Amino acid sequence: MLLVLLFLLVAVFVAVHLVSSESFLYPFGTSVGDKITPVEDDGTSGEVHLSAVFKFFSKEYNSLYVNNNGVISFKSATFVTPFWGDVDIELGGRVCYRECTDPGLLQMITNDMESHLPEQHFTATWAFIATWDKVAYYGSASTRVNTFQAVLTSDGYRYYIILNYEDVQWTTGTASDGDPETGLGGIPAQAGFNSGDSSHYFNIPGSRTPEILKIKSTSNVDFPGKWIFRVDNFEVPGGSYFAKEGEEFWKDDGCSTKCLCKSNGDIPCVSESCPPSATCEASGSFFKCQEIQEKEKTCF
Repeated sequence: MLLVLLFLLVAVFVAVHLVSSESFLYPFGTSVGDKITPVEDDGTSGEVHLSAVFKFFSKEYNSLYVNNNGVISFKSATFVTPFWGDVDIELGGRVCYRECTDPGLLQMITNDMESHLPEQHFTATWAFIATWDKVAYYGSASTRVNTFQAVLTSDGYRYYIILNYEDVQWTTGTASDGDPETGLGGIPAQAGFNSGDSSHYFNIPGSRTPEILKIKSTSNVDFPGKWIFRVDNFEVPGGSYFAKEGEEFWKDDGCSTKCLCKSNGDIPCVSESCPPSATCEASGSFFKCQEIQEKEKTCF
């Protein structure tokens, strides 16, 4: 009897675990119509033509590429990168993608948006989903793998990116000086997106630092492992501006509002401008007052 009860408890635990894992990411794989990128290091899907345009920083795109290294790219060096690292699916994993207008999937996205951003009243009419499933890193001598997903979606008027992180166990391939045994060290992966210029971009905090390993436990919509951004006219939802404790930053591109990230989670802000000797410049996810003399000395 005891063995039967133990078996039932284990079965329930496994069932709950599987449901939670499957419910976190949107459905993916060949069973739902996904295509698979070539099984090669640095492989890519080739150009994928879309049935609907996707507006990204006021520009419209009707095709994209899915890269094994954790990137969805458009033309003109514009890209979305849920986890830009040195993936090598020759050593493990797969990269799946599909364009989707399936009512069931679109309703799942609509429900998530309603849950996380109810004030937007967003109803998905189109989506593109790319999933990096249990992917290994270049030079891996371990079993560490990452699973994450990028979703582009629209209601025909507004355009959003949803990034889902189910499991992140490594940050760096050996070509970026990572440790083959751990997948850590060196120059870690980057997450965010870029419009192709030096002004319109966003890096999720921790990008290119060891902290990126914690991305599955961070969020801008109070749901660990999920990040949502509006990208036709760039907006970052969430009450936090993703600063470190004790850090001061300007939250706008005119450097007119200066904020402080306090240890209790408060973010008090005051009206304050750059001095005449400085200009307001983008700095990672924020803005800063940069001395004009300092800027002139900087080489690019």
